[in-house]
Amino acid sequence: MAAPAPRLLEPQALRRGLLALVATLATLGLAAELGYALAGDEDPYGLVAFAGLSYEQNLPTWAASALLLGCAGLLWLIGRGIAPGAGRWRRHWLGLAAVFACLSLDEVAEIHEQWGWLDAGDGLLYYSWVIPGAALVLALGVIYLPWLLALPAATRRRCVWAALLYLGGVLGMELPLGYWTARHGADNLGYGLIDWLEETLELAGASVFLYALALHLLAEGALVFRLQPGPQRGAPPARAPGTGSPRPGP
Repeated sequence: MAAPAPRLLEPQALRRGLLALVATLATLGLAAELGYALAGDEDPYGLVAFAGLSYEQNLPTWAASALLLGCAGLLWLIGRGIAPGAGRWRRHWLGLAAVFACLSLDEVAEIHEQWGWLDAGDGLLYYSWVIPGAALVLALGVIYLPWLLALPAATRRRCVWAALLYLGGVLGMELPLGYWTARHGADNLGYGLIDWLEETLELAGASVFLYALALHLLAEGALVFRLQPGPQRGAPPARAPGTGSPRPGP
């Protein structure tokens, strides 16, 4: 029996790597927020600017953008047919790849901040971009529900968990963050902790989705090396069918 083709990655290694990434960024971010508050709103060593989850254009921003771009890449590979089973859902896979590419860009460019043109008051909707954002998510949910139901059960379950984590951070935590900001401002520990939880959920959701897509590709036999062994040294080359001189008769 031939040995199975080696995989490009192993699920356990990927899971450990993603867990370590999220845990490290979350721990550094929490330490930065607490240190900033204990130092009297000072950042003498630059830890907040470098690792604070409530800040932009730093290490967590780059990591989140890279995770989302990785998701976009795997979605594109599935949509392009690297794994069997895309079939009638090819456009859904490719469309979702475009969505995640835009999310990756938004993570560093903060495009969604330009959506806050609505005057929704100083309560939970202080960051009013969540209104068009929620409408867009609802529309995508309606479009992609048949695609979700057609997924294998394990992939579907992981995708649902990823969506709950990511959207719980992006949209869900933006509501208490807006409420707090409207009443207490953004330069305080309360704001930092709420935003830390929001960004941690986003990182966790993107990581779970990346893991789900990688396992989906592995289950379909896509992420493997397929090596063709060459002829042994000293052995005559294999004769192609229908070539060579016929064997003489008796």
